[in-house]
Amino acid sequence: MDNATRLQYLEAMGIDVWLPRAVADNQQTSTPVAIAENARPESTDSWEALQAEVAPCTQCDLCKTRTQTVFGSGNKNADWMIIGEGPGQHEDQQGLPFVGNAGLLLTEMLRAIGLDREEVFITNIVKCRPPANRDPKPIEIETCKPYLMRQIALLKPKIIVVLGRIAAQALLDTDEPISKLRGKIHALNDTPVVVVYHPAYLLRSMLDKRKAWADLKLALQTVKNIIG
Repeated sequence: MDNATRLQYLEAMGIDVWLPRAVADNQQTSTPVAIAENARPESTDSWEALQAEVAPCTQCDLCKTRTQTVFGSGNKNADWMIIGEGPGQHEDQQGLPFVGNAGLLLTEMLRAIGLDREEVFITNIVKCRPPANRDPKPIEIETCKPYLMRQIALLKPKIIVVLGRIAAQALLDTDEPISKLRGKIHALNDTPVVVVYHPAYLLRSMLDKRKAWADLKLALQTVKNIIG
């Protein structure tokens, strides 16, 4: 993404420069709610074993139409975990998450809070592309979710940032709209979770970029509080 396009995103979000800012004092924080972890991590689990298990997975019908699974990418010792909904066409072709236009915006969003993509771990709720980029079906989410929970158990992130309604509802086990999920801190067991609008949605909705920026600042301040 060239600098001129990047500055357009900044202007649309009402930001002068891509620099971290303190979280506004009036950010709403909810009482953390413990979420049942649908995981099966074992002491012998490892990234290599999990990735080898995901790659040939045929547990749901998405395996019939995918090109390849998209396990995730980034730092496997990261403090930040970014979770989206599922792979799209470009991700299915390249085997990497968030590599299209939404991925370019995600990269800029991370830079806005002083992070490079290589510093975080990025993955999705489901590891295979739904046909025609439709929403994942509940059965597909539930079948694939244990892989995600094992990734979380291996990474042990200080914060999880969830992108979009589908991913947020799946991870937090809720049917609340994203308008009620964003702007506050949730909890997955002991890990804080912040919900942010999906970059693909933000490419279509300029007005909500300011809200996304506020949520990113909330996530940044949450990590700073944890680290001390």
